[in-house]
Amino acid sequence: MKSKAVEGSVTPSTAQTSMKILFALSLTHLLNDMFQSVVSASYPVIKDSLSLTFGQIGIVAFIYQVCASVFQPAFGILFDRKPGTRYLSLGSLSTLAGLLILAFASSIYTVAVAVSFIGLGSSIIHPEASRLTHYASGGRHGLAQSIFQVGGNLGGSIGPLLAAFIIAPYGQEYMVVFAGMAAFSILCKRPVTRWYAGRIRTFGAGNADRETARKAGLTKNRIRYSLVLLLVLIFSKYVYVASLGNYYTFYLIEKFDVTTQHSQLFLFAFLFASAAGTLVGGPAGDRFGRKYVIWCSILGTAPFSLLMPHASLVWTCVLSIVIGFVLSSAFPAILVYAQELLPAKVGLISGLFFGLAFGIAGIAAAVLGNIADRQGIEYVYKFCAYMPLLGFVAAFLPDVKPPRMIKPLF
Repeated sequence: MKSKAVEGSVTPSTAQTSMKILFALSLTHLLNDMFQSVVSASYPVIKDSLSLTFGQIGIVAFIYQVCASVFQPAFGILFDRKPGTRYLSLGSLSTLAGLLILAFASSIYTVAVAVSFIGLGSSIIHPEASRLTHYASGGRHGLAQSIFQVGGNLGGSIGPLLAAFIIAPYGQEYMVVFAGMAAFSILCKRPVTRWYAGRIRTFGAGNADRETARKAGLTKNRIRYSLVLLLVLIFSKYVYVASLGNYYTFYLIEKFDVTTQHSQLFLFAFLFASAAGTLVGGPAGDRFGRKYVIWCSILGTAPFSLLMPHASLVWTCVLSIVIGFVLSSAFPAILVYAQELLPAKVGLISGLFFGLAFGIAGIAAAVLGNIADRQGIEYVYKFCAYMPLLGFVAAFLPDVKPPRMIKPLF
């Protein structure tokens, strides 16, 4: 049987895009990722305050990464099977508790407990908020996910800046400021909770989504095969992102002898371009088909990534901006493509892909750091430049085109 379209379909249960809810969910994502990045940026302060070793900080970071990534698929399955209106608030409460514990932590053990709560809060919020974003999309799933993910990108960028102005000069006790923000974030979720409470039965039943899956005409084996290909694409994207996000400043300082301040400006340009690409990728997938956006985004990065290790300083900056914009447009399209392959398991897919993205990025950062110690930072960039070539596997995804174009791109 020839595959019919999965992408771009509009289900009866979600006939109208709820823009206010999407922006509320984006704000939820922004605050959550801001708290996560504040914690990571505060490790040097915590290390000095408690006289911890680098090994102990490594253990803390590992515990946090496990709690923030490994549990996401499990929570996604729970939210699919037992929908509820309080999960987002529970996630924020967990983060709030972790931030309060961290503010007054006096040993590595209390720090470990604190980051566990913060990581679990993120594991709850990501799959649930992404799942509700899917339902609030009105069929414009790509646009909805782009709005949602831009919030996370902005939060991740703001966090280190706030940590530099609040935690670094005043100490870890001022983590209570962010605990207060976490309490405020619970209030921000009230519009989402009220909206979802009136629709939980319709969304929880998932009958319309199951009908969409039946009409897609994809066998279980074809769906599994497609998911494996998407995971390969996630791997290639986030290994390369880990090289830029964690070591770009070191690369610029070593190769071009720029100051730390100038290197951070280059990093900001890359991050800003990434946020812009995230916003464009989802709507483009709604209009032109997700497979083509995925293919162009990842494989299309390869020429620029292969050139960058051999470019001058100015062209390195230009190429990094192009890479950030093009590559970041992939994730909204990948996530929505996967959700529409298994539309009755949106929570599971959201948790799985967000969890893998965090996990792969964390592991890749550690591995690439060891490679840089042994071979040098320039070797890392020459090696990672080939990762976007794995984007060719997108050619083997099912060729499913939208049954009808969704006219508004935004």
